Amino acid sequence: MQQLSGLDTSFLNMETPTTYGHVSGLTIYDPSTASEPVTFERLKDLIEERMHLVPLYRRRLVEVPLGLDHPYWIEDPDFDLDFHMRHIAVPPPGTPQQLSALVSRIAARPLDRSRPLWELYMIEGLQDGYIAHLTKVHHCAIDGVSGAEILTTLLDLTPEPRKIDPPRRGWRPEPEPTQLEMLARTAWGMLGAPRKVWRLQRQAIRYLPELAQSLGFKGFPGQSIIDRVLRRQPTPMMSEAPTTAPRMSFNGRITPHRRFAFGSISLEDVKEIKNKLGVTVNDVVMALCAGALRRYLLQQNELPPEPLVAMVPVSVRSDDDKQALGNQISAMTASLHTHIAEPIERIKRIHESMRIAKEQHQALPATLLQDFAQFAPPAVAARAARVIARATVANWVDPPFNVVISNVPGPQFPLYGVGAKVVGNYPVSAINDGVALNMTVMSYNGNVDFGLLSCRELMPDIWDLMDFIYDSLAELKEAAKSI
Repeated sequence: MQQLSGLDTSFLNMETPTTYGHVSGLTIYDPSTASEPVTFERLKDLIEERMHLVPLYRRRLVEVPLGLDHPYWIEDPDFDLDFHMRHIAVPPPGTPQQLSALVSRIAARPLDRSRPLWELYMIEGLQDGYIAHLTKVHHCAIDGVSGAEILTTLLDLTPEPRKIDPPRRGWRPEPEPTQLEMLARTAWGMLGAPRKVWRLQRQAIRYLPELAQSLGFKGFPGQSIIDRVLRRQPTPMMSEAPTTAPRMSFNGRITPHRRFAFGSISLEDVKEIKNKLGVTVNDVVMALCAGALRRYLLQQNELPPEPLVAMVPVSVRSDDDKQALGNQISAMTASLHTHIAEPIERIKRIHESMRIAKEQHQALPATLLQDFAQFAPPAVAARAARVIARATVANWVDPPFNVVISNVPGPQFPLYGVGAKVVGNYPVSAINDGVALNMTVMSYNGNVDFGLLSCRELMPDIWDLMDFIYDSLAELKEAAKSI
């Protein structure tokens, strides 16, 4: 058995009847490159052959009684591959909008916690004879980087699938432990908890100024005392982002329903803007999202005088953690400067905001967020998370950010699945109460692929936002010509 970390458990705790903890990926293939027909049976055979390369596919959760400790993974003794793989199609003519509607419905269904937490859909009937695979995995098992690694494990570099060596040792299911056994494990683990908590408290006090700044606070009572006790220079107030974000229509309580839109732009166009303006690829991605949001809010007559704030997930996964299950992530917040009309000035300000956010983030230990999540009993943490979410959507407190924007680098060479070439790889992330919009980006083989997810009731016109990303790119390219 392997125990989930506190951070992994938090993605289980976030789930409600309207909030789901899974993330998905929509991969589109051109089967004309395959030497044989790309069938569901061939896909299932490939997954079965490579199952040992993706251990999470056979692992399911075992909860600790009363939520006294974090759950465990066991090798599912009742594993059934047929349960996890589904074969469906979109109606003719198979437009992107029809595909996105199907993805929206699938994304709006929770995973069955009595089974390993993943599903894979093969979707046929797309335009140009394309097919798609929609993978759906719980966030407690993967983050963006590990999800991309799983995808490349299941894909190949050539149309001819590579030969996979069988595992050295056959797979062995585990019997489900009794509740008494789980309680005994919890009691044993609690023996070392006081020492770990004391170590975390010391670390938290040491990095309290940096932690406060990373959350957008300009200072706090007692900061000068802490600086003096630790015999260091007073911490500079680096943050230029507002303490709270302006409340928008998509910062309310979400429903169970979803909207999804997707599209691609040229990575070469992004790099051309980057080189012309002396910024980073990620700065350009952030600016494209900011420009699209500004246009969308103008269309809705909702553009606030204050800038929107984005939460940006950051991978802290080291080379040693590449094959590890679970999440190795942290987060930072940055201003999108949506109040600035001129695109060059906007991207320069975003570049500065991201620089400051990175400095603040690097001042903190990479594992601090994970360590904080480790010690709250899951039952207490789950209730606390729901209270905070209700407080935000009920206007008791202002939202700390408006939107999640995530950029995951991907391979810059073609990949193939069952002989079919991958032509697009679009993330389908998650939303929650207070933040009903997620804009996740993944680069692949010369393209930047956008996946936008929203709440159907709070932001139904998500395809407009995707169109505005194209408009924002054209605006930036035109403006950069004059530099």
